[in-house]
Amino acid sequence: MRTYIHERPDWPTFTWSHVQLAAQLGSVRHHQGRLIGRMEGLGFQLRAEAVLQSLTEEVLKSSEIEGEVLDRDQVRSSLARRLGMDIGALTPVDRDVEGVVEMMLDATQNYAAPLTKERLLAWHAALFPTGRSGMNKITVGAWRTAESGPMQVVSGPVGRERVHFEAPHADVLDREMRTFLAWFNAKEAIDPVLVAAVAHLWFVTIHPFEDGNGRIGRAIADMALARSEGSPRRFYSLSAQIRVERKPYYDHLEAAQHGDLDITAWIAWFLGCLDRAFAGSESILASVLRKAHFWEAHTGAPLNDRQRTVVNRLLNGFEGKLTSSKYAALAKCSQDTASRDIDDLIDCGVLAKDPGGGRSTSYVLIVTAGDALETVARYVRLHADKTVRDGAGLLSPDETLARRRAVEALADRMEVLAKAEEPPRYADFEVLLRELHGSGFHPDERLVAAVAQTIRRGL
Repeated sequence: MRTYIHERPDWPTFTWSHVQLAAQLGSVRHHQGRLIGRMEGLGFQLRAEAVLQSLTEEVLKSSEIEGEVLDRDQVRSSLARRLGMDIGALTPVDRDVEGVVEMMLDATQNYAAPLTKERLLAWHAALFPTGRSGMNKITVGAWRTAESGPMQVVSGPVGRERVHFEAPHADVLDREMRTFLAWFNAKEAIDPVLVAAVAHLWFVTIHPFEDGNGRIGRAIADMALARSEGSPRRFYSLSAQIRVERKPYYDHLEAAQHGDLDITAWIAWFLGCLDRAFAGSESILASVLRKAHFWEAHTGAPLNDRQRTVVNRLLNGFEGKLTSSKYAALAKCSQDTASRDIDDLIDCGVLAKDPGGGRSTSYVLIVTAGDALETVARYVRLHADKTVRDGAGLLSPDETLARRRAVEALADRMEVLAKAEEPPRYADFEVLLRELHGSGFHPDERLVAAVAQTIRRGL
């Protein structure tokens, strides 16, 4: 009785229903094109940051699928160095991280070059620089051998293992891989997105290595997707989505490997996962898109190079609070120049004084109208007591409590407005502002101006 698809006499003649997949493939291609078009509209620097972010996720999540957690800073540092990007101080990188990065970049940046046996063996050697997988010594940079025993995908505790799949015998690997590579490199009239789906299933079914087959299989899929886009730039992470859908991923692989050679169901799942990866790119690239939106809104702002340098550092996720001394260090300027620059940025509605105060004055970045509204709300909440104390006439304890609660309720409403899905309108803010004035509370005028400026800019 045949158990696996590679045991069938017509293996590896895969088939699928073009009719069933046509609409889904068309939708995937449409979403792929829209995402690429949107990213290509960014400036060179932002586009490079988007690629760095996406590839970082791809490397991290492809390893996570196999239970291996890599250091994010090391992955990002290795990618940035190899892509020629300046991201500040580079983190020292372990050899195993360098290997995964080398493989991913070779697959996506050199996508047009033929996929060969030598190339695959080099990828495998890069993944296992010590010749070991964990504590176990494995055959590296070569197909697995019969000496390592049957190649099985197993789960469960010792003594109660469940065999999910057994790969072809080591003796047939050369023949199997020659067939696979000839098909992958052939210029057939198959959409490269479909090639990615078929190639991944086909490669992991052959399972030519002792370890690393999943990661290499996903790199092969990434290579086919790069061919489908005709570009080395990647703006999404398929592996990040597969990581989210890890169980369905393995379930669909196992079902396909136990079925017949009609792999329509596998391709349909793969296309759906890829489509969801395009949608998920919003969260992966959130910081890049946020930065793009910010600079688009501030196109005409008269900011000097020092100010742009510091603002970009803040947009990238500056740790701690920005003070004038930190500004001076980042911009490499004097304290007086830093103070003047900061004052100009406040006037532009880009920075605001942190209402929290402290031993030294600090500043917050205002990217959106929501940021400005939340800053005003914090200011109101922190100064509510002072407003009550400074009110006209003596108040009873109950009146004092009531007035404080009224002011704090207005701060709450301002925070709700800041976090609403719809962009805030200045008219709504004015309503709250009038009520604050009626309570005897007058927020910092420059904070109020920051709200007006961000709303006017569409932020």
